[in-house]
Amino acid sequence: MAKPRIILDCDPGHDDAVAILLAACECDVLAITTVSGNAPLEMTTANALLMCQLAGLDTPVHAGADRPLLVPAAHAPRAHGATGRDGPRWPDVHLAAASNDAVGCIIETVRAHDDVWLVPVGPLTNIALAVRQAPDIVGRVAGISLMGGSVGPGNVTPTAEFNVWADPHASQIVFAAGVPLVRMAGLNLTHQLRVVPSEAASLRKQGGIVPEFVAGLFDFYLAGYRERAGLDAAPMHDPCAVLAVTHPELFTFGARHVDVETSGVLTRGMTVADERPGTDATPNCEVAYGIDAVAALELIIDAVRSYA
Repeated sequence: MAKPRIILDCDPGHDDAVAILLAACECDVLAITTVSGNAPLEMTTANALLMCQLAGLDTPVHAGADRPLLVPAAHAPRAHGATGRDGPRWPDVHLAAASNDAVGCIIETVRAHDDVWLVPVGPLTNIALAVRQAPDIVGRVAGISLMGGSVGPGNVTPTAEFNVWADPHASQIVFAAGVPLVRMAGLNLTHQLRVVPSEAASLRKQGGIVPEFVAGLFDFYLAGYRERAGLDAAPMHDPCAVLAVTHPELFTFGARHVDVETSGVLTRGMTVADERPGTDATPNCEVAYGIDAVAALELIIDAVRSYA
């Protein structure tokens, strides 16, 4: 069976780095596009290139939007460090981006293929710009599988998840675009899939450049969740969006109409899912509510191990 074709739009990010490795194993990754998010664009692009370099991937990386559509840029150094990949030591990056036109890459790639999934795991700026510049791609994509939002508490505010909050106007454009199939892996779902210290120890024991690097990422990521939330486990947010394309049978989805609050004083970036019984709102999204976390984590760890 052919692997699904995807464009991975990301802002590495510890869990983005793992998503890159997973996607390269499970998908035909036509391009990696980067966006300002967990760190500034220069850093997220360098981090994506580093993962390609470490893993020996020849996937082209295209740099994209360096700021949100309307709101000021915001980053997540508390979660990912100033570089977006704090933790392990890393070599100099000798790969270069294929272009600074991620939006053009998305448009051209979707027009060239009828079955491309867009898998954004950072702020949705690049995807929104592509949809606005080329509305014809809305009906051509196989679907959009995104990590973002929540049908429950947020993380950057009580009501908003970081990726949607970081560019709420872009998120609103994407959810309202009329894409035939949108899958949303929000915090309510991703917090069910957690890595624990034993996974880091196991990868380090195995050895190899990539497993050891990921073990270092896990160490830093776990330490942050231990300090901030008192948890000895850390959610693997971004790989969920990849798995929702490659292994949808692991998920429980519910068809919902989802909209994004762009300007609320207390609710900016909130993903508002209409869960009223008997609502007449037309669903525009498959919201992920449950995941087989054991099987999903096994796929992720096996993917990382494969690079040894």
